[in-house]
Amino acid sequence: MYGGDEVSAIVIDVGSYSCKAGYAGDDTPKCVFPSVVGSTEQTGDTDEAKPEKEADSGSDPKNGSKPMDVDKAKTKRKYYVGQELEFRRDHMEVISPLKDGTVTDWEVVDNIWNHAFRQRLLINPEEHPMLIAEPSTNSGQQREKAAELMFEKYKVPALFLAKNAVCTSFDASGRATSLVVDCGGGSTVVSAVHDGYVLQKSVATSPIGGEFLTDCMMKSLESKGVVIRPKYSFKKKEVSPGDYKVVDLDFPNTTDSYRLYCMRAIASDIKESVCRVPDTPFDEVAYANVPTTSYELPDGQTIEVGADRFKIPDILFNPYLSQTIPGIDGFGDSTSIRGLPRMVLDSVNRCDVDIRKELLSNILLSGGSSSILQIKERLEKEVLEESPQNARVKVLASGSSMERRFSVWIGGSILASLGSFQQMWFSKAEYEEHGVSYIQRKCP
Repeated sequence: MYGGDEVSAIVIDVGSYSCKAGYAGDDTPKCVFPSVVGSTEQTGDTDEAKPEKEADSGSDPKNGSKPMDVDKAKTKRKYYVGQELEFRRDHMEVISPLKDGTVTDWEVVDNIWNHAFRQRLLINPEEHPMLIAEPSTNSGQQREKAAELMFEKYKVPALFLAKNAVCTSFDASGRATSLVVDCGGGSTVVSAVHDGYVLQKSVATSPIGGEFLTDCMMKSLESKGVVIRPKYSFKKKEVSPGDYKVVDLDFPNTTDSYRLYCMRAIASDIKESVCRVPDTPFDEVAYANVPTTSYELPDGQTIEVGADRFKIPDILFNPYLSQTIPGIDGFGDSTSIRGLPRMVLDSVNRCDVDIRKELLSNILLSGGSSSILQIKERLEKEVLEESPQNARVKVLASGSSMERRFSVWIGGSILASLGSFQQMWFSKAEYEEHGVSYIQRKCP
């Protein structure tokens, strides 16, 4: 129906950390940008607000509102997406449209989609079928809302909603049955895929993801007196050849959310640069005298990171460690929050007995962290220790950091380009005939 060279499908994956979009059949997405947006309040006329929003999701800020009566004035939001978020603006809040992988603000998601289509891919959505990657935990209501937006606003000719776990399974040598462990930015999700379908009863989630570990790193450094200065808050002034002095800049109208966003970006780089998953469970005494690693902050100060290099990543395996970090409202005291090995075993045990061995021998690990390969070794070791004696445990992770980071998008790209897949699209004609609820049947 929609295959071949004439019409290229678009694959889009809005994750907790970043949005990936590009053409089906490509090896990597054409564009990747943050999935958070900047938002400022503006006063404008209701009639003028709609075309401005649809024409431009937030490129060049224009404050050309006309004088009006208070009764006619209406507060609306101006959104800044992608690179526009890098520039500090007065009173700009940073908003994430997702919580634990689930969309909570469709207006923000709409602006992210619009930015991807119009500003980055430079396409007309009406000419391309869309494959949207969605979390395994997505509800029917969420799926119907996504379909409604795509058909009603963007008028796409066809749509398919693919589960993240299924896409990852396709990326890993086209496995039809596997256990997918997705270590994302906002959460960690373990899902069993059997014959190309997610077994919903197997899905296990944890709110401990990359962003939580970044917060742990930031709070731990703060408790040791380290001050992380956002890049916008200072400038370097040359006082003599080769000698620079840091001068503080005062921007009183900067919001707390934007300041935190900029600080998290630095703390995330510290985490990715110096952290390493320990081979065995972290012990405070054993790691007390571990050699430190240096890291230079953007303002020029050099910090030394010691035991935190191993403690922060180990929170994935032992959530209770987050309770030992000052200022963190951790999850370690909750019995519902489990470490990665426990999540894997619980997910497998929820499945039928006859496929458990196959799942244990096909555990696929994906995520953007630089420590994924270290997580792989530790996870395989701990799952093997707690598995039945005759079980064969094999954790698989791509050797390419690009494939690990974009595994969901790449799997969607493969899926949407398969000849056998072309009859599975949910077409606009079917939407108009059967309604939005028909998406549940077409995209199980």
